[in-house]
Amino acid sequence: MALRYSHLTRFVTIAILAVSVAPMRPLYAQVASAPAAALTLGDAIERACAVAPGIRGAEASVAAANATVESSGLLPNPTVSVEAENVLGTGRYARFGASEMTYSVSMPLELGGKRAARTRVAQADQANALVGVSIARADLTLRVTQAFITVVASERRARAAAERRELAGQAERVARLRVGAGKVSPIDEQRATAQRIGATVAAERAERAAKVAQANLARLIGATPPLAAVAPWFDDTGAAGEANGAGTSLSLAAADAHVAAASARVDAARRARIPDLTVSAGARRLNETNDHAAVLALSIPLPIFNRGNADVARARAELDKAEADRSAVELELAETLASAQAEVDNARASAVAANGPELAAAREAARIARIGYAEGKFSQLDLIEAERSLSQTQEAAIDALAAFHGARAQLARLLGRLDPIYKD
Repeated sequence: MALRYSHLTRFVTIAILAVSVAPMRPLYAQVASAPAAALTLGDAIERACAVAPGIRGAEASVAAANATVESSGLLPNPTVSVEAENVLGTGRYARFGASEMTYSVSMPLELGGKRAARTRVAQADQANALVGVSIARADLTLRVTQAFITVVASERRARAAAERRELAGQAERVARLRVGAGKVSPIDEQRATAQRIGATVAAERAERAAKVAQANLARLIGATPPLAAVAPWFDDTGAAGEANGAGTSLSLAAADAHVAAASARVDAARRARIPDLTVSAGARRLNETNDHAAVLALSIPLPIFNRGNADVARARAELDKAEADRSAVELELAETLASAQAEVDNARASAVAANGPELAAAREAARIARIGYAEGKFSQLDLIEAERSLSQTQEAAIDALAAFHGARAQLARLLGRLDPIYKD
């Protein structure tokens, strides 16, 4: 009987060790996908720009501004007039017998460079619209980048949760074998079952989160999930991609465009105070004598009641506001850039620490705890604590990487970059 129990014990120990040290998939291994479904960050941004309504709206504003520039340089239209005098009266003027018909053409002459000033205003609005397109593209680039990072991070969380579910199942089988061999109390099996159920729920939650992230990205780029996000740069926390400094702040560019437009309007308001001439030339026909005579006219408005001072004052006030807004944007930009750069540096440090020795130590501790529990050297509570520590470290590592890449995307947006922050 003792011999049979010895054989059973040896078999149980071998089975436990085989289950506990079974090779697992790497936590951060890329999921195999069909080449047609592979999606890089650059592809996602390009596809999003092709379907984004915000960019179409900004480009429509540019088209409208282009048309305004074209129309601002055109001459004013002439006026053709026909006048009939001495008609429909009484006596000899009862009908049209003694009428005088005048046919004339009037042409307004803009003085003071109004047309050139009007063109400069339209061109300033055009530049502002062009900046608006760049802002729309930069905002979309940031939004797609953030969605792409969320997809990659959620997929890694889902893989990590699936791994923990598999490990929890193995731990449950180990506990069942140990309980069957009489080495531990049946409560270990119940506790292991509870851990496995919790891991299963967490894995299902992570899978749903990954699907939601994919659906959000798919809506942005006009695609249909599932998507295979390819991000070889996700684990790279080095300075290889530090090209964020090359760029011009779009907020500052927009403020400059507003100042330029306001300045052009001040000049246009000043020039609008100069009265325009209207020159008319025509011919008059006298029915009674069948004679013809030329009619010439020159008219100019008298700036008595409205001299345009209010319009100039309003334009100057708008220029002062635009300049003040630009100064505020410049100050805010300096502060925001400093904070964003510090955020990138802090996020990089956290990502390096979380994905370095800390994660390796947690993995090794969990591995030792599994083997030790299978051999009866550690308690189940030690195993649970080691697995919990590994789970928290894995989550922190993924969160730190996502935060680092998100901070770099925010910094790139502040600096006006329109291209992807990573070249796949």
